[in-house]
Amino acid sequence: MNDKFDKFYVSYNTIHKLVKSLAQRIEDSGFDPDVIVAIGSGGFIPARIIKNFINRPIFAVGISYYGMDHKHRSHPTKIQWIDEVQEQLRGKNVLLIDEVDDTRATLAYCVGELLSYQPKEIAVLVLHNKLKKKDVEFPPEIKRYFPALEIEDMWIKYPWDADDIDEHTRLEAEMIKELKKQGKEIFNGII
Repeated sequence: MNDKFDKFYVSYNTIHKLVKSLAQRIEDSGFDPDVIVAIGSGGFIPARIIKNFINRPIFAVGISYYGMDHKHRSHPTKIQWIDEVQEQLRGKNVLLIDEVDDTRATLAYCVGELLSYQPKEIAVLVLHNKLKKKDVEFPPEIKRYFPALEIEDMWIKYPWDADDIDEHTRLEAEMIKELKKQGKEIFNGII
């Protein structure tokens, strides 16, 4: 992205604005979700924010790529799933939300599981799509994909992971200022 910042900082305010813009894009597309499925833990906050604009029930799923030993696994694993609401998803429009599309493994895993419930349609929403080769592609049933931003493959610092939220927000402001000095507009006028 630039020499000074090797991480991409995102504040709560920016996330709110990104989600609001995504809600408008979803409405403009004609997709009308019946339910929201949030992938935890990164999809929880964007899902809750979008509920302000698209008032639908939220179901939460937990997926992990890491074991209790913090070692990376070769595939995603269910931590918490929504088997008990299977009938509430059959024939419904499902909006699947996560914070980032990195390797796509987690998203594709969830899509595969949700397709077994026979929804009418699944749309995928992410705050950030990393511009890189994905480990897996979505199945052809996924026709709607809503990334708020497409960014280089770099570490994203979300506010819910910050130790010092004021410092985190300051670093985002500094990063945005630096990007503007470089003539880069990555937020597409959203912020």
